[in-house]
Amino acid sequence: MITEYPLLLQRVAALEAQLAWFQKQLFGGGKSEKLDVTQRQLALEGVEEAQAAVAEKTRQIAYERSKSPAPRRTPAEAFAHVPVTETVEIVPEAVRKDPGCYERIGEERTFELDLVPGRLVKREIVRPKYRHRLDRSRAPLLAPAPARIVPGGYASAGLIASIVIGKYVDHLPLFRQERMSVRWGAAISRRTMCDWVEAAAMWLEPIYRHIHRGLVTGDYLQADETPIRCNDPDHDRGKTLQCYLWVISRPGGDVVFSFRESRAHGELTSLLGGFRGILQSDQYGAYASHERRTEGIARVGCWAHARRKFHEALEERPKAANVVLRLIAKLYRYEREWDEAKVGAARATLRQESFRRPLHWLKVIVTGLKRQALPQSELGKACAYLLNHWDVLVAHQQHAITRLDNNLVENAIRPTVLGRKNWLFIGHPQAGQRSAIIYSLVVSCQRHGKDPLDYLRDVLRRLPLMTNQDDLTPLTPAVWQRQQGSAPTTAALPAAL
Repeated sequence: MITEYPLLLQRVAALEAQLAWFQKQLFGGGKSEKLDVTQRQLALEGVEEAQAAVAEKTRQIAYERSKSPAPRRTPAEAFAHVPVTETVEIVPEAVRKDPGCYERIGEERTFELDLVPGRLVKREIVRPKYRHRLDRSRAPLLAPAPARIVPGGYASAGLIASIVIGKYVDHLPLFRQERMSVRWGAAISRRTMCDWVEAAAMWLEPIYRHIHRGLVTGDYLQADETPIRCNDPDHDRGKTLQCYLWVISRPGGDVVFSFRESRAHGELTSLLGGFRGILQSDQYGAYASHERRTEGIARVGCWAHARRKFHEALEERPKAANVVLRLIAKLYRYEREWDEAKVGAARATLRQESFRRPLHWLKVIVTGLKRQALPQSELGKACAYLLNHWDVLVAHQQHAITRLDNNLVENAIRPTVLGRKNWLFIGHPQAGQRSAIIYSLVVSCQRHGKDPLDYLRDVLRRLPLMTNQDDLTPLTPAVWQRQQGSAPTTAALPAAL
């Protein structure tokens, strides 16, 4: 059983953890620039010595890799798929001077890689005019102009797709792409690129709404939200607003982002619409409120959030936190075995049988630790979090289709986090939803193993030609296949038409 842990030592451990956090904020990367220069020179004397004196000894754990590392490929094997665009034959000088004295007996082949920078090319479109030879009163005949994303414009679907991918996948703000366009062969203004992105989002919106309907008519959703800054010209000039990208998805399925100007509970209700089924999320109050107010919603929790809090308590109470972490790890080991065995609908029964003992001891141990730990300590907070949300965490035993954590939807949010570090904020609330539409499609492509650039080039070319958009399923990332005759993407020419 758990031994009594003196409150004084707990207090010392909690203060040391707070001090370690402060040191990271002060001296760690990405944080110190927010502090005054003189504060960076503070010397926290004796901290390291005091920590070393009271720190518990850690046990060294040795393990063996279950799999041997993959054999290293030769350059010829690694780049075998790269096409050869030029062959250079180097003949010895002596042979060039007197070729009649030598005969060829073989050859040695090597290669070198080169990179062709992005460049603009122009596709000339000729539409001949015809008139009737016998009846000159008839109007001349002229084939209709090709349908484009921007009517009457000069940008092809390939160029617009490249600009979109540059911003939302490669995280290049439009002002950087504006400078890069000079190297492509002709300067393209940022305003023009912005108009192209707006046009692309407009054409892609029906597919986005089709995907959203497919998600909310299902029986299992994972949900999360992430903050994003927005510059609203109707508010104080020079200030940005805190807005949010709400995200819903299904494991192995599409991802849908939705831009909202607040984190209010009503935003979740409007996003989910008529969804009825299992809703998995973190413990933000909007999700619990939606469950209480909506019939047919069964909520399950995220074990990754619970585990994360005990991991944060390792520096403060390593032995106690490790006991809990090992029990949670046992649940994940079971899940991994069932994933490999592809147990399917039997997972709920297996969870009820296999999780019973680990969950029993987990609750007993965490309840005991909560009585001993200070409420404001990291361990106290971790215990309170797990016990306060125990019901939604253990609710996984009643379901076969749920995952233990919300990590898949959190991984889907990562591109937006990387993007906002580069473009800092969204320029207008209307641009927020356009970004949500594009993020939904490119992230869904990545989840399904489809190349987002290849997808957008093909879909943006096909949409203006479609007279009937009643069934957009073939254009969704999960089902999409490149149309016959459509040229594949050349990675070395990101701005080619």
